[in-house]
Amino acid sequence: MSVRRLPVYILLDTSGSMRGEPIHSVNVGLQAMLSALRQDPYALESVHLSIITFDVEAREYLPLTPLDQVQLGEIQVPSSGATFLGAALELLIRHVDRDVRKSTGESKGDWRPLLFVMTDGSPSDLHDYRQAIPEIHRRHFGSIVACAAGPKAKDEALRELTDRVVRLDTLDAAAFSGFFKWVSASVAVGSSSTGLEGPVALPPPPAEVQLVL
Repeated sequence: MSVRRLPVYILLDTSGSMRGEPIHSVNVGLQAMLSALRQDPYALESVHLSIITFDVEAREYLPLTPLDQVQLGEIQVPSSGATFLGAALELLIRHVDRDVRKSTGESKGDWRPLLFVMTDGSPSDLHDYRQAIPEIHRRHFGSIVACAAGPKAKDEALRELTDRVVRLDTLDAAAFSGFFKWVSASVAVGSSSTGLEGPVALPPPPAEVQLVL
């Protein structure tokens, strides 16, 4: 009998404005998130992680991988470029359809996946972004959290995707590590409360992460 998986998708903005300290801080934060999750027995048993990056194109940086097998290199950022978040959502839809196991009469499928989106701007492909949103909602994610990082991030567009929007005022290591630690706590809650059919209850965010109400 195989353990039911909890698929966790992270969409990361790698547009040109993330060059330098911001992407370095993201890389550090991701490693901290991984080590925190690996100390959680529930997460280690069920969590499968996928990372999609987006700038002038969207790409699968990490296919859906069991937590104990995840190995992350440095995520790089192009020197300039747009923020194609719509393309990232379209790629996500294809991968969720491909990877997430549905329940059948004989076996239970995966738990409802969790989605975390982080951007320091707003979608350059707003039309595609808006067209993808109803398709995302049809996939019944257990939770969708969007993070508007830094002063140029627009939370209006993110609110169209989810009512769970958080804000980081700065793009430094403290802010990103606070965000990714909170993500790991949210995933840990999701993995221990799997089986709940409603939205996953999120833990309170740290000081660096403000909930946009």
